[in-house]
Amino acid sequence: MPDLSQIVKAYDVRGVVPDQWDEALAELFGAAFAQVTGSDAIVVGHDMRPSSPGLTRAFGRGAAARGVDVTEIGLCSTDQLYFASGQLSLPGAMFTASHNPARYNGIKMCRAGAAPVGQDTGLAEIRALVEEWAGSVAPAPAATAGTITERDVLADYAAHLRGLVDLTAGRPLKVVVDAGNGMGGHTVPTVLAGLPVELVPMYFELDGTFPNHEANPLAPENIVDLQAEVRELGADIGLAFDGDADRCFVVDERGEPVPPSAVTALVAARELDKHGGGTVIHNCITSWSVPEVVREHGGTPVRTRVGHSFIKGEMARTGAIFGGEHSAHYYFRDFWNADTGMLAALHVLAALGGQDGPLSQLVAEYNRYAASGEINSTVDDQTARAAAVRAAYADRPGTELDELDGLTVTTADWWFNLRASNTEPLLRLNVEARDRATVEKVRDEVLALVRG
Repeated sequence: MPDLSQIVKAYDVRGVVPDQWDEALAELFGAAFAQVTGSDAIVVGHDMRPSSPGLTRAFGRGAAARGVDVTEIGLCSTDQLYFASGQLSLPGAMFTASHNPARYNGIKMCRAGAAPVGQDTGLAEIRALVEEWAGSVAPAPAATAGTITERDVLADYAAHLRGLVDLTAGRPLKVVVDAGNGMGGHTVPTVLAGLPVELVPMYFELDGTFPNHEANPLAPENIVDLQAEVRELGADIGLAFDGDADRCFVVDERGEPVPPSAVTALVAARELDKHGGGTVIHNCITSWSVPEVVREHGGTPVRTRVGHSFIKGEMARTGAIFGGEHSAHYYFRDFWNADTGMLAALHVLAALGGQDGPLSQLVAEYNRYAASGEINSTVDDQTARAAAVRAAYADRPGTELDELDGLTVTTADWWFNLRASNTEPLLRLNVEARDRATVEKVRDEVLALVRG
């Protein structure tokens, strides 16, 4: 019996291949996905990892054996799979482990229209079926097997994105893009083709062993090459995508990282101006600047927990036009409420190209506070350490506490959030303040409590 508790996470399936899961298990996941979604057709795609094509075919076989027609779109980014799910109105499955090392793989699943599948929206039922079938009798095949066909949607995906953001009137830009040997190398050339962009590609060769650096731009060491190239070439902007190219990170003309909160605020302002107002979702550790900018542009900010299922749920509930997270996930109503780093990148390029100043000057309006970034601490007892921090601030004058997601402590001059990791013995700390010295003071005070 495989231990599915190790690979079925809150939002997806992810584990080491073939140690924790393999093609036989992928076939069962395909059959279970077919049964839980109840659809007579699905769409599947995969990234460039060596194990991805085999796992994807096995998943498709499992679904087809249950009488479901399978459309394979082949190599794609995760947001390209969401596009296919939305455009074709089909449940979808994307085989990727995002930025994890090469030996990992996983499945991100959605219902028709790119609606998320997580623990509370079908993933628990899928896991239960796979466990049942792996432990005893395999699922009975349908009287008539489904078909498996191939379809290329890359051009349609690119056209859809370009139809949402107009770059044709802007000034020409020199854009360095680091794809990290991930799926950005597949999608970026087609999306940017014909636009006023001089594209400088870095690591566009699809290689799931990640020979140059991890495809995780959230880690500072993985954007060093991009920063150096932007400076050396005098480029206007640098973009870095993660392995499955659903997240995009931005570097300005000086090679300095643009915080995802500043990108969230910039895109929110553009979307609010385009739609004449609306609701914008942000999680509880994005910058103060995000709700400020949303209100300044006639919008309504809604704060939610960290995580794409919470963001997408709130977007559906409120009819929000846009949502952003500190982790560089960006969600659009015009993209079935799904996250697409590529669309966020087009917004930044359009904003930059639509004025004469450098990117650093443009984003200064949206980058108003000093921040610590996320600091992880390994602890023996997450609950006890978090309780100690809560007790230290509970009765302090001028502080407000809330526990929407972990513990958030707010004053007029600073705030911090302390959250427990769901998968590791870690507490994650984020601090923001009106100046750097206050960030460092609050950071050190909280870490002293966390680390004992």
